[in-house]
Amino acid sequence: MAADAKRHGAEHEIGQGPRMSWRRLLVVLHRDIGYLCAGLTVIYALSGIAVNHIEDWNPNYDVRRTTLEAGTVPVGDDEATARIVLDRLKIIDKPRAAVWISPAQLRIFLENRTLTVDAPTGRVDDEHVSRRPLFFQMNFLHLNHGKGVWTWVADVYAAALLLLALSGIVILRGPRGFEGRGKWLVLAGLVIPLVFLWWKT
Repeated sequence: MAADAKRHGAEHEIGQGPRMSWRRLLVVLHRDIGYLCAGLTVIYALSGIAVNHIEDWNPNYDVRRTTLEAGTVPVGDDEATARIVLDRLKIIDKPRAAVWISPAQLRIFLENRTLTVDAPTGRVDDEHVSRRPLFFQMNFLHLNHGKGVWTWVADVYAAALLLLALSGIVILRGPRGFEGRGKWLVLAGLVIPLVFLWWKT
């Protein structure tokens, strides 16, 4: 009896029953769309956190810098000098380009790697760039770098989130729903960004 009463109370709370069939449909839609959006929500959330802190780190690429020594190199033809440096460092990769960025500094561009050579001292600043696993792909999707069909996927996802937000407001009734504490939580969610905008603008 107690279990039946508890179940009856839960059904009344979410508006289940023949008189509220539209609410049952809303519950089903909210549940299934929520499941459907779960994967993308994780991707967008993690990517959003990563991009929010772009001033502190590169969310797409891992950049590693080391210092090498190539000995004093001659200042002359950029390609010839680049070949001397690469031979001394035993780097077999073919340079994509080599440019003198100052009378004494040569920059050599390799695949995912850049060497900046100080000719008089032979010091070489070696910069390796590689994609951050997962984060590069998540940011690619989140920032819509792919364009095309992904724009439509992102638009549908945004519409689904809007439906989840609106349906979530009205699903529950009573003190746990919008009529009770829900309205205050919704109001807080609106006030927080407005206060921030007022403060910053």
